[in-house]
Amino acid sequence: MHIVDRRLNPGGKSLANRQRFLRRVKDMAQRAVRESAREKDIKDLGKDGRVTVPGDGVREPRFSRQSGTGFQDYILPGNKTYVEGDRIERPPGGGGGKGSGEGGEGSENSEDAFNFVLTRDEFLELFLEDLELPDLAKRRLSVVETEGLRRAGYTVSGSPANLALTRTLRNSMSRRIALKRPKPNEIAELEARIADAHGTDPLLPDMKLALEALRERTRRIPYVDPIDLRYRRFEPYPRPIAQAVMFCLMDVSGSMTEHMKDLAKRFYILLHIFLTRRYRHVEIVFIRHTDKATEVDEETFFGSRETGGTLVSSALVEMKRVITERYSPDDWNIYAAQASDGDNVSSDGPTATELLRAHILPACQHFAYLEVGDENGPRAGFVEHRTTLWRTYEGLAKSGGAIAMRKVNHRRDIYPVFRDLFGRKDARAEAEG
Repeated sequence: MHIVDRRLNPGGKSLANRQRFLRRVKDMAQRAVRESAREKDIKDLGKDGRVTVPGDGVREPRFSRQSGTGFQDYILPGNKTYVEGDRIERPPGGGGGKGSGEGGEGSENSEDAFNFVLTRDEFLELFLEDLELPDLAKRRLSVVETEGLRRAGYTVSGSPANLALTRTLRNSMSRRIALKRPKPNEIAELEARIADAHGTDPLLPDMKLALEALRERTRRIPYVDPIDLRYRRFEPYPRPIAQAVMFCLMDVSGSMTEHMKDLAKRFYILLHIFLTRRYRHVEIVFIRHTDKATEVDEETFFGSRETGGTLVSSALVEMKRVITERYSPDDWNIYAAQASDGDNVSSDGPTATELLRAHILPACQHFAYLEVGDENGPRAGFVEHRTTLWRTYEGLAKSGGAIAMRKVNHRRDIYPVFRDLFGRKDARAEAEG
């Protein structure tokens, strides 16, 4: 169904300006949502949220006379000083002022700041709008969850918006040819002959009768008849959904401080919100590891306390086992996100490298590695001090492996790094350019 809005534009406003205004306000609201997300706790992202945008950004552009210029007539009730015809001096500087707020319009304490509350769905929609799983391909088309519309020929009834003009005119032409509807040039030629004929011409009455017959036939055979109308027909069809699985690997060994574990959990909670909100058919596999790795449920992954040594290859072996048993790369888009402090047994480096190069990375669409550091460390970005695990993964990334690496030390950096890892390709390319 197509809905056509034929309402007139309000006075003093144009459709193009209103569309630009809506896009600008949406961008401002999206930025406000991202800023508020940095101050929120991760667990509060799924709740309703209050955001604030500057008042000057939510006004539609319009032409108006500048208040500080020209002559204007006012009626001032209760006035005992002025009478009709008196001129009042204009305030210096055009009488603009800053308004009732301390800092004026657009400042933080101004009354012109526009506050509004977003529902949970609205907040998450803006929060996750430009994020996506990279290189999501339809590897198997057997899982069907939605329906789409596709063209299914023509029908004799339907909405005017779906009128097939070409098919309608073709039917009209076929009918007019079959019924021998007079052509306009035939009538024009006969009218010209009658105009040139003299009143004594014996053929004049016959030509007038012929002209009247042509006109009558033209009226009886319309140019477009209701039986000519054809409308484009659409029918629903099952739309295949790409299958995807996300592996969440988290180091919970003794070298991970509570601050590091908190950073890792925040990253995975944000990832969980993103996946469950944006994709209907994405399965999530949680794997925790010390020197041993186990697949756990969501509650154990985020809430259970565990400690021990570090052996990264154990998590990769467990991931390989799950892929072999349940998620064939021919049928599934496989993604992985790993969080660790970068500590690993030096002798485990070759084993982890071989597992990644031979089994994990070839099966994955994207592998994201997040290295969590001490709170007193540097800001987010690529690290100068390279840990054991960082050096292992860095070699794989330089050799062309589908792996992205980032490091965070502070809670405020979780969301920017997450956006960097899972932002849309065009947005990332524009940021890098």
